[in-house]
Amino acid sequence: MNIVAIETATETIGVAARTDGGARAAFTLSGKRRHVETLVPALEHVLVQLGLEVRDLDLVAVDLGPGLFTGLRVGVAAAKGLAQALGIGIVGLSSLDILTRAAFAQGHGGYLLAAVDARRGEVFASVRELRHDQLEAEDVIASGLFTPNELAEALLELGGVPIVGVGDGVQRYAQILGRVPGVACLEQALGFPPPLTLVDRAAELVEKGASPLDPQLVVPVYMREADAKSNFARVTPG
Repeated sequence: MNIVAIETATETIGVAARTDGGARAAFTLSGKRRHVETLVPALEHVLVQLGLEVRDLDLVAVDLGPGLFTGLRVGVAAAKGLAQALGIGIVGLSSLDILTRAAFAQGHGGYLLAAVDARRGEVFASVRELRHDQLEAEDVIASGLFTPNELAEALLELGGVPIVGVGDGVQRYAQILGRVPGVACLEQALGFPPPLTLVDRAAELVEKGASPLDPQLVVPVYMREADAKSNFARVTPG
């Protein structure tokens, strides 16, 4: 299958593609928060690198979140629009699962902490156990919204087992999370879910028999209300 993957859960915009022959290409842009302006040119650039045209695509993969509200909205809307126009399905994955899989692919096994910066002094995070003799990751701390201190307390309850932490949430709060016995924060790598991991994981799931979703059924995973809505509620008289 020819697959394109769209990654917009964090400040980094990413697009990756994979051909049915296994060739792969990716483009990422960090630090600009220009998801709308960057996404379509990035998609076109990646497809050109692989000699593909939009009509050649068989599947769209997209990061559903959790992550930044605006980024997720842009990415999921783009994935749905593309899939609807081509009459193809979508595979949606969690940003935390993508980070976990990326860490595992880089040789980090066992307990893996993935955390995405949620702003407002919070992170979206999970801890999963993934080993080479396992087919799927097992939840140790279920995905949720935490303050850094709440997450550190949850990690303390794991008793000091070795844990590798990845994601921009880990990097931003490394001084807090890294003080937990056993936790090693990767501060120079895996600051965002890699789009190549997203496209490869989507291909793997489909090869194992997973059915792509109809675009109309795909929705972002926000895990909390939008900033604009909560700000409006605070200033509106009850």
